[in-house]
Amino acid sequence: MGDHHSCCTGSRSNVQLTKADTMGRAPVMVRESLEHRQSHQNAHSEMIAIPAGTFTMGTNSKEGFPNDGEGPARSVTVSTFEVSPYAVTNQEFQRFVEKTGYVTEAEHFGWSYVFELMASDETKAKVSQVPQETPWWLVVEGAYWAAPEGADSNLQGRMDHPVVHISWNDAMAYCQWAGVRLPTEAEWEYAARGGLEGRTYPWGDLLKQDGEHQCNIWQGKFPIKNSASDGYIGTAPVDAYKPNGYGLYNMSGNVWEWCADWFSPSYHQQTSVHDPFYAEPTGRRSMRGGSYLCHRSYCNRYRVAARSGNTPDSSTGNCGFRVVRDSLPR
Repeated sequence: MGDHHSCCTGSRSNVQLTKADTMGRAPVMVRESLEHRQSHQNAHSEMIAIPAGTFTMGTNSKEGFPNDGEGPARSVTVSTFEVSPYAVTNQEFQRFVEKTGYVTEAEHFGWSYVFELMASDETKAKVSQVPQETPWWLVVEGAYWAAPEGADSNLQGRMDHPVVHISWNDAMAYCQWAGVRLPTEAEWEYAARGGLEGRTYPWGDLLKQDGEHQCNIWQGKFPIKNSASDGYIGTAPVDAYKPNGYGLYNMSGNVWEWCADWFSPSYHQQTSVHDPFYAEPTGRRSMRGGSYLCHRSYCNRYRVAARSGNTPDSSTGNCGFRVVRDSLPR
């Protein structure tokens, strides 16, 4: 079984920067009126309150990746918060861009990572850079959130799918505008478990229930054949499959979701048992949940305890985000 972070998402640190990339331009958000900002903060009104509680975070299972720091499993207490039942959609992110003029990092760099089987033959013919360790990740010029597979693609029929090609910095800009925030790893895992204690997935320990697929992951032989027996080759609508016990959708598979923490394999040894948060910069931000590219034979990271990380400026066709906010006073 593979133990590579890079199998999950491509990192900008793996690609030699072009002259345009070295200009150091950061994402830019055009200031908007207070009225617009306040109006959008109501867009995430459909948040689900997660009660404060104590749960077993992490895993001691042999399925886990020791180098990722999935354990040791320990008892962690989380304060109450509210979480969106869905990942942020293309429609929601488009509204943000239309209101603010925001330009994502994928657009600034001029390229983003696209999975090989998702790109057209015409797009593949133009690719000049492919990371050696992960040849299935193509450096595609012109790929960004509104053109997920490159310049010859669009979002037709996918406005209710999770937005992708979003860097951690992009996600933070959206959160700042929308009056929300990214979840901590502890909040994410607590919410993903849906009230179940010590289970492998948000719905239990078996990948399928009564023969039915419960999430959007790779079906077939990675990375050469995807049978899409779960219904989707790429992303699925954010409300696909059954929700977990808290009413949250796609906490396993579909797209990786950025978390607020810096990523460290020592997370469980170095964070508090009360509202843990890893604040020491490590060069990579945490991601949770796995994606439609995850497969048991290689990137078995669609388990609720699984973790990964990437540089905050990286963007790929299988990474998005979900938002939370502190519970409002009653």
